[in-house]
Amino acid sequence: MKNLFQFIPILFLIFLIPSCQQEKTEEQTPVPVSKNYEDLVVLFKEWRTFETPPLRNGAPDYTAKTFKERWPEFKKIQAKLNAIDASNWSVEQQVDWHIVWAEINGYDFNHRILQPWVRDPAFYKSLWTYRSDVPAHEGPTNHGTTEIWTYDFPLSATEKERLLGDLRVIPSLNEQAQLNLTGNAKDLWIAGIRDIRSQSVNLKNILDQAGVKDDTELVSTIQAAITSTNEFAEWLEVEAKTKTGPSGIGKENYTWYLKNVHLVPLTWEDEVMILKRELARAWSALKLEEHRNRKLPELSAADSPKAYDELAERSAVSLMNFLEDDDIVTVKEYFDPALRVHLGQFIPEETRNFFWITAHYDPRPLYSHFYHWFELARMDNEPHQSEIRRAPLLYNIFDSRNEGVATAVEEMFMQAGLYDDDPRVKEIVYIMIAQRAARGLGSLYAHANEMTMEEAGGIHSEYTPRGWMKTEKELLLFEQHLYLRQPGYGTSYITGKYLVENAMAEFARMKELKKEPFQLQDFFDQLNSIGNIPIALGHWQMTGMDDEIRNIVKPNE
Repeated sequence: MKNLFQFIPILFLIFLIPSCQQEKTEEQTPVPVSKNYEDLVVLFKEWRTFETPPLRNGAPDYTAKTFKERWPEFKKIQAKLNAIDASNWSVEQQVDWHIVWAEINGYDFNHRILQPWVRDPAFYKSLWTYRSDVPAHEGPTNHGTTEIWTYDFPLSATEKERLLGDLRVIPSLNEQAQLNLTGNAKDLWIAGIRDIRSQSVNLKNILDQAGVKDDTELVSTIQAAITSTNEFAEWLEVEAKTKTGPSGIGKENYTWYLKNVHLVPLTWEDEVMILKRELARAWSALKLEEHRNRKLPELSAADSPKAYDELAERSAVSLMNFLEDDDIVTVKEYFDPALRVHLGQFIPEETRNFFWITAHYDPRPLYSHFYHWFELARMDNEPHQSEIRRAPLLYNIFDSRNEGVATAVEEMFMQAGLYDDDPRVKEIVYIMIAQRAARGLGSLYAHANEMTMEEAGGIHSEYTPRGWMKTEKELLLFEQHLYLRQPGYGTSYITGKYLVENAMAEFARMKELKKEPFQLQDFFDQLNSIGNIPIALGHWQMTGMDDEIRNIVKPNE
């Protein structure tokens, strides 16, 4: 195993000419230049309509033939965007242009490099039992999902028809998957079988919902979906024996994707250095905290449902009071109910995964990360005025913002005084930082094809303090699989935190230059108002500093 604490020099923002430059296409008719923001909004609607594929036998069509046929239309949309001159627009409007640019780059990259419909069996997972804690599902997701968490049972007549329509997509999509999945990515293939097997189990669970077993049409449709899913899983098992290839996308592709799709102004090498630095810092800070707290009683874990419920209640009240009384952020009326839905419950010690181990000692670090749910509640209750920012950005482009902020506030809230009543809780914060740095490092080596997914999981497990990633293997498998499927996601917690801290530093510096006071609440309120967009864009809008974005979009200037 690599010595992860060994220092390597950072390659500060080396903006490479990407190896995966866009393909040359036939000359197109020149597109008239536009300088109107309204034309961007019109184009955004056209783009989002195009991005949803046509149907094939009732399921989204991901066949090679259809992608080839649609490519000229995509190039026309791309040309229209490039013909829009946003140079004299407000910063807010220029930010919107870059969001559309990033999404279009995401489609281009998926079409040429990532190709989840060809390489990734988990792409065909159709049934989702929960709402993601970020704006959209993590990882590449097909367009024909059944979001069972959106249904209330027993179903009304209208909702029954909606569910029937959703479920009928599954057999057709499974059949198409066996045509499309021609890739040779061994780790992605083998790990993806778990997702399809789990879908079968979750489909069976729908039969236990109120009113379902008495409805022959629903039962028949669910059984057809179960049969199809089982047959798909069996096909995957047989084909898995022939898979021998790597699953990572390589360093150069990874760097291009970071910059041009997720608007993260870093290279693969930069991310390695940052995560190594954070891993070493977290471990050393943990040991210093343990030394400082050596004469204090150790934290004890909740050992019963009653004890956990009481701890969760105290912790939720403590966090919400802290946010409001200490002027951390403007607390909206929907914050508290958004948090309380996710307080968790007692889990026996032998079945706790990493995050619920931490929560049984003190859930406030995890609840701080649940800043996620405040952000989703804001999307539900206060939709952004910009239509381009209102719905979730495609291709997980929001990861540096949502995962970065949620991770950053764990430590920021600690430093602002959340745990002054119990210093031992600070130890948990550093353990969580170390865990995220370790798992992100593993994902980087997996994408560079220097490690298998299993070997990357070894870093994740071995470099998490106190052995807390060794107690329950499902989380380890889930996380490393996700990060192999979605480049940049595994690192976004730590690199996003780094970018949030950069934004706060520049925001504070500019306040100081203007001889204005820095107010933490002002920083978070402005960040929240900008929406769930890449943190580099938020940095630009908050400070007027566009260096990071300019060096991505126009690296030769």
